[in-house]
Amino acid sequence: MVAGNGSVELCECLQRILVCPRDVALSIGRHATDRRYAVKTTMVKQGDQMLATYLLVGGRAQALTFGLEGRLVLLQEYERGDVFGMVPSDEPAVEDADVIAVDEVRAAVFLTSDFVALLETHGCLAVLVSRTLLRQLRTASLRVRERSTLSANGRVHAELLRLARLRDGRTIRPAPVLSSLATRIHSTRETVSRAINGLERRGIIRRDGEALMIVAPHRLEELIV
Repeated sequence: MVAGNGSVELCECLQRILVCPRDVALSIGRHATDRRYAVKTTMVKQGDQMLATYLLVGGRAQALTFGLEGRLVLLQEYERGDVFGMVPSDEPAVEDADVIAVDEVRAAVFLTSDFVALLETHGCLAVLVSRTLLRQLRTASLRVRERSTLSANGRVHAELLRLARLRDGRTIRPAPVLSSLATRIHSTRETVSRAINGLERRGIIRRDGEALMIVAPHRLEELIV
């Protein structure tokens, strides 16, 4: 069960994320439990009954499951302001993946019945959920298209550019863990390692301390096939 114990600090976080008046954030926060999760902690376990809705107010998390061949599959990524968990339904539902904290995560956790009532009352929360779902759908569609149209190496190149564009277009900091990168693109660690080594030999990327630098973004983009 989730009991509302939202702190003033949590309500301030909600106010920034929802871009809403303070009294609205306080009203929403009263229904939330303020939870924190250490790196690599399992926030939600696959197969458990769905009872709650999570709104991330800090950190990142990933929804992971195993494919038929035992390979770890990334279903979805969650960032600050994203919502996941129970979807209102007339029938009982179970979690379809483990949700793992990538960083130290802070989340506002709601009973789903409370969250649905809040959606009906507060438009800012409904807008946030809509944006989350649209982004997740867009990301899922992109990954399906890339898996269907690009080679394994092409997916590595595309993901490196995507990660770099989250910063300045050239820097990935910290450098991606090979196994994590393989999970993101539905490939193997060995394939990713060979692709990264090949790019380093050709001078397209280089390591700079804890960062991975893309020296020639245009050349890397040309290799996305």
